[in-house]
Amino acid sequence: MARPREFDEGAVLDAATRCFWAQGYEATSVKDLVARTGITAASLYNAFGDKRAIYQKALDHYVEESIADRIRRCEELPPLVAIEAFFDEIVKRSLTDRDRKGCMLVNAALDVAPHDPEFRKVVAEVLRRIEAFFLKCVETGQTDGTITRSLRAESARRPDGYPRPRARPARACVDRGRRGPGPGTAALRRRAGQSMSPQDVIARRVRLGCSEQF
Repeated sequence: MARPREFDEGAVLDAATRCFWAQGYEATSVKDLVARTGITAASLYNAFGDKRAIYQKALDHYVEESIADRIRRCEELPPLVAIEAFFDEIVKRSLTDRDRKGCMLVNAALDVAPHDPEFRKVVAEVLRRIEAFFLKCVETGQTDGTITRSLRAESARRPDGYPRPRARPARACVDRGRRGPGPGTAALRRRAGQSMSPQDVIARRVRLGCSEQF
């Protein structure tokens, strides 16, 4: 009969997620994971598998607790408000993140997906979920009259500036903020919300938050 585990798997997974999020996959060692989770390497392997398997579970955990949860909450709002609320939360969380971690999903797209087909599929699927959320908001808003019909809904689904794998990790982009104080939330909101076109709202806010916490 297997012995019951003497640790909280949820707490360990949360600690492993924060470790990978802050350091990236390649820079995180099993020793780092042991130090952050407080359990032995053998216990980690027995509970979650090897380093790659732990990272996959950590990324799934991040997506569920951050992106999927935000989408679910925003879907309960009116369409245009939902789009703005999605990005308002990103801006707020990014401005209060002292570690400047960026977005773990974008970091995964840069650190792992280029040379791992399975993680490429994981990242692509999450991006499709985000696209579907925006598309639904725009289509619903155009139906109820709160969003202009002057643009095709499909054109707002993935506007220019939407996060894609880039030449350097999101954490590097965010590091620019350490050189001096950046604009506050109010300033970002003013700059992001100058137009009520959903395409402009999405494109402007993603450009402002390309390295923020999705």
